[in-house]
Amino acid sequence: MVHLDGAEVLRISRGEQARGVVTVPGDKSVSHRALLLGAMADGITTIRGLSRGQDVQHTRRAVERFGVTVTETGDGTVRVEGPLRHEPDDVLDHGNAGTGIRLMAGVCAGVKGLSVLTGDQYLRRRPMDRVALPMREMGAHVEGRDGGRLAPLVIRGGRLRGITYEPPQASAQVKSAVLLAGLSASGVTTVVEEHPTRRHTEEMMAQFGARVTIDGPRVSVESGPLSGTDVVVPGDPSQAAFWALAALLTEASEVTVPGLYTGYGRSDFVAVLARMGADIELDPVSGDLTVRHAPLWGVDITAADIPGIVDEVPALAMAAAVAGGTTVISGAAELRAKESDRIASTAGMLRAFGVPVTETEDGLVIEGGAQLRAGRVDSCGDHRIAMTAAVAAACAAEGSSEIGDWDAVATSYPGFAAQLARVTGAVVEPGQ
Repeated sequence: MVHLDGAEVLRISRGEQARGVVTVPGDKSVSHRALLLGAMADGITTIRGLSRGQDVQHTRRAVERFGVTVTETGDGTVRVEGPLRHEPDDVLDHGNAGTGIRLMAGVCAGVKGLSVLTGDQYLRRRPMDRVALPMREMGAHVEGRDGGRLAPLVIRGGRLRGITYEPPQASAQVKSAVLLAGLSASGVTTVVEEHPTRRHTEEMMAQFGARVTIDGPRVSVESGPLSGTDVVVPGDPSQAAFWALAALLTEASEVTVPGLYTGYGRSDFVAVLARMGADIELDPVSGDLTVRHAPLWGVDITAADIPGIVDEVPALAMAAAVAGGTTVISGAAELRAKESDRIASTAGMLRAFGVPVTETEDGLVIEGGAQLRAGRVDSCGDHRIAMTAAVAAACAAEGSSEIGDWDAVATSYPGFAAQLARVTGAVVEPGQ
């Protein structure tokens, strides 16, 4: 079998219908948090279903730098033996993982000693002041390039105080960093959000025994010890969005993705696709998602939607490309600070397939009804752009398309290319 995960360029020739049952990796966001909270907790934490993507593996290696023992059993269960024993013994390299480095900043702020956090060329361009500012307000010393705006970050932590913090932009990562630091701070730490974001961290902190209170837009945590626990990581709904897109792009298609995480704000893309006319069902108990082909129409996607679909916008934009009418995405300026400038890279991807699109300061205007043509897509090192483009090439674009920087997909979804070939019948091979 040809190895596809590490290919720099992937060539895809269109297949037939998308049909089958697809198992996606464990939820990446939950995986990061399970490792970090397990490392902070007293005793043993066992994790089943941990994501195998590079992003999560970087977090695993980072917690080991603190003296935390992480082992794996024969059945794939990961065992974390905390708590953190000392400052990290080397630089913490988070690769391309924005979630990993920002959450780790919250952990490091509460650890007495010096921590240095860095990442790859893409991560070092992403804004870090959004976590540096509240960490400083809590009493940590944080420095970085460009006045602390960019990694590498140098954090001297310990002796934190609880604060009340109102993030200037909706961000589950920033909220989580502040709450994680709050576990080591005196008093109560509170985050107040204008637009409530996903609640992975609050839910998991409570599972580890933290005293967490949710009161509308206010989330508070009190300092105190955590206890190791057993964590089962459900399937990643953000990865399921690509399979939903595959079913919607090709007639006579039907795809089921079982066992997804259905926590607050993590499956909002399902509601957006339903507004567009998709034949889509998500069982709130089992987490099983089933999507069948159906004609779509354009909708307005606004700032109120964005916190719950921040990772699914590229896939939703591609669905809008084949929908009838116009889709307007607004209030999404936060996407300019993802793995790529995700507004610009999404627009570039759509244009490569022949889709009329206008880029605005905080979103996109997409003229639907496009007949996709084969194209050459620059993913800009963004795994979600790469996977969205691959689905479009396999399911809707006539001829042979190429996706550059394909190796970025290994950060979150090893094996995606092989699954795509199996489910769609597309010819998928390394390009030049």
